[in-house]
Amino acid sequence: MAAAEDAVAVEEPAERPEARLERAVRAAEQALIEYEIAVETFRVEVDNFSRLHHQKLGPMYTRLDELDARIAEAVAARTGDPEDIRKADEARARVMPMPGVEELFHGWMDGEGLFPEAAAMLTDQPVRPPQRVRPSDEARKLYRELARKAHPDLAQEEAERARREEFITRVNAAYARGDEALLRELAEEWAAGPAPKELGPTPSDELYARLEWLAQRKEMLTLVAKDLEESAIGAMLRLAPDDPDRLLDEIAEQLLAQVAAREAELAALLG
Repeated sequence: MAAAEDAVAVEEPAERPEARLERAVRAAEQALIEYEIAVETFRVEVDNFSRLHHQKLGPMYTRLDELDARIAEAVAARTGDPEDIRKADEARARVMPMPGVEELFHGWMDGEGLFPEAAAMLTDQPVRPPQRVRPSDEARKLYRELARKAHPDLAQEEAERARREEFITRVNAAYARGDEALLRELAEEWAAGPAPKELGPTPSDELYARLEWLAQRKEMLTLVAKDLEESAIGAMLRLAPDDPDRLLDEIAEQLLAQVAAREAELAALLG
């Protein structure tokens, strides 16, 4: 009798059929969130590097285009060849003022040409350094914590998902600006808000549908990450992820050498 009672005492309850599937869904959700954080972090890095690239190197590219146009025009004036004239017209069209050009180069030039800061840089004079927008380590930490806590993919109800999407949009914007103070405020706001609902058991068909949606979301993010990595700026950033300033300095030196060569060529043509 005692042996039978002991056998009953150690018997474990059978696991629900959908329990294993639920664990798989939870693991897939967390994996997707971590992947989204990585993709968004890289996107911010690419955006910031793109901004620095345009601010620091944009004037040099503009100067090269202007020199190329003037060289082509000088050649056309000397030869009178219709093909040379066509090439000169095309080169000049590439440097004609465009709508929004001041915004594109973030204060380096306008429709009238280079600002004094840009001209100074081309002559190795001291210039105002480009504005840096790089999230601090603390901002990165706050961003990751908020993304993990408030991520929309953790919501099961549409209303809760919408609330989280609106909140995460503000989090992403603050992180992109490197606004550590605002990220702290958002962390306090989330902590004071309604607690996320516990995820209860769901039918197996809904769990399978959830896994399929997570897989599709991962595929979409993979394409986004690929586009970022294969973009010109993304490829440049991956060459020196820990010291992008050094990479920009190296490119600037190469561009300055090209500017000098073009100026010498133009001088020879006009001389």
